[in-house]
Amino acid sequence: MAARIILITALLALASPRALAFDPSPLQDFCVADYDSKVSVNGFACMNAKDVTVDDFYFTGLDKAASTSNELGANITLVNVERLPGLNTLGVAMSRIDYAPFGLNPPHSHPRSSEILHVAEGTLYAGFVTSNTAQGNLLFAKKLNKGDAFVFPRGLVHFQFNNGDIPAVAFATFGSQSPGLVTAANALFGSKPPIPDYILARPAQLSKTTVDWLQEQQWLDIAQENGPPSVQAN
Repeated sequence: MAARIILITALLALASPRALAFDPSPLQDFCVADYDSKVSVNGFACMNAKDVTVDDFYFTGLDKAASTSNELGANITLVNVERLPGLNTLGVAMSRIDYAPFGLNPPHSHPRSSEILHVAEGTLYAGFVTSNTAQGNLLFAKKLNKGDAFVFPRGLVHFQFNNGDIPAVAFATFGSQSPGLVTAANALFGSKPPIPDYILARPAQLSKTTVDWLQEQQWLDIAQENGPPSVQAN
């Protein structure tokens, strides 16, 4: 009987939304990130509540376009826990994405979060690819106009492309304080140290010479175009 009770309790715990939450769940009103803490936790340790100020919950700059003068023609202004300490344990983040005409946010994934994208200006061609299925990796993609929204499920490779001849702007919201970013091409061909060419050549059906050439290229990461945080830790 005792064993059955333990089993039922364990199953209920696994079914609990808190047990399935991806980010740490808050146990108090807020837990402002203490960037200087030496304590190692999943996320950031809490700043002493008496040291918290209103600016720890404040970010400015999303009204300003980021420079798209780069090879991808796109740039992200990211607001995550590393730039806004008040997000710690709250499980949300957001970003502004600026696209030059024909600018690209290349295929990438967020390992810790789903994403909902809202087009504020211009048009985008956006989509995601499913995980392996009996029918293959299915592409779900659509042209988005101003005012449209599109969801990218957590962990799936997705992209956005400005298929218009005017700049575009979108805002993305994430279900994690730190959604993470894995750019597909960078991960495969730009890892450090590099993945052995014979590992990549066979599944990609490429010669080792081609793989070696790809690994010699400078792979672009749109996140590296970000400027300094608008709000610094206290």
